[in-house]
Amino acid sequence: MRNNRPLIRRTFRQERFDILIKKQRNGNATFNDLTELDDIVNRDPEIRESILEEMHEHEHPTRGTEQEEIVMLKTEKPLSLLERLKAFVNRMFMVEATGLKTVLLG
Repeated sequence: MRNNRPLIRRTFRQERFDILIKKQRNGNATFNDLTELDDIVNRDPEIRESILEEMHEHEHPTRGTEQEEIVMLKTEKPLSLLERLKAFVNRMFMVEATGLKTVLLG
């Protein structure tokens, strides 16, 4: 009987890359493994492109998370009069204290 799963064509470098990445994530990779991984990434444009895309997604998350953060920030309760006075006094003393440190150190 035939299986209806589609065949996935992978090159030797792609297979080796997956093995080396798993070793690296588990903390079992040797220096030679890491050198081989670096060589594969530098020589195979498809693998390099996929890594660059992953890095870009990691550095720049989707806009959905930004919108969630904005909504969460807007739902914070406003400060009472007493809390605002406390914050003002604390800021005033912090400015004076940092000013004293710079005068003493300078």
